[in-house]
Amino acid sequence: MSEPRSAPTVLQMVLGRRLLQLRQASGLSAQEVGGRLRQSHTTITRMERAEVALKWLTVKALLEIYGVVDEEAGEFLELTEKANVSGWWQGYRDVLPNWFGVHVSLESGARRIRAYEPHVVPGLLQTPDYARCVLSLGLPRAAPEVVVRQIALRQERQALLTRTDPEPPQFWAIVDETVLRRPVGPSDVMRAQFEHLLDVAELPSVTLQVAPFTAGLHPGGFGPFSVFRFEVPELPDVVGIDGLSRATYSEDPVEVALYREVLDQMSTYALSRRDTLRFLDVIRKELDP
Repeated sequence: MSEPRSAPTVLQMVLGRRLLQLRQASGLSAQEVGGRLRQSHTTITRMERAEVALKWLTVKALLEIYGVVDEEAGEFLELTEKANVSGWWQGYRDVLPNWFGVHVSLESGARRIRAYEPHVVPGLLQTPDYARCVLSLGLPRAAPEVVVRQIALRQERQALLTRTDPEPPQFWAIVDETVLRRPVGPSDVMRAQFEHLLDVAELPSVTLQVAPFTAGLHPGGFGPFSVFRFEVPELPDVVGIDGLSRATYSEDPVEVALYREVLDQMSTYALSRRDTLRFLDVIRKELDP
């Protein structure tokens, strides 16, 4: 039986989709393929959905059934070995629920991430002290040692914004003014968070915009979400919608297009990148002792 993963790598998602396309092109059902391999048809479909690891021998047998041979099969099998290398986030499985593991996986493999956050500073932009305040308020309450691990995970996620190989994804975040006005911890925590935002917003990989109160109600006022875009054409855009205890993910083209349109409209409501930096500096100075 193939081994489950807490969250697949993007390469595993790509290969799963390619296996699905090959099966469909062959005109075979999952039941027929499973019968030939003497395996359950659900094993075939779970591999295609990247819900389980890709077994090398099973993939080799599938390629033979689908008529993929020689160099093309060799390249596919080589990619299969790479896809089965665990993502770095697997080392945090003790504090990483499956639903958020999907988010980290998408984040790590995305070429572009667009996000809206109405409540707190986006996780990719939080300082450790700010993150500690946020994570300590979660329900059910996490033990201090768990919070320490969660902060370490958050810091490792943030490394993608400054990585050099591969190039960092473009991260474009829109936050409500409420995020900046609501105190999270003591004033020194907020002051350090503002200084960090001013620094990170200057990164070429980051675009930060604030939607000020004066802009009024905007289309995205219902809750936080992110849209992930990938380099490989096999993977469509994915929208992740955050909830209190879980997130949902959708590849539905109509739904994803709706969230993209919301972000496009919100970007016109929000301050420009340069005006956002000025706005952040003004609020930071209000916190000076």
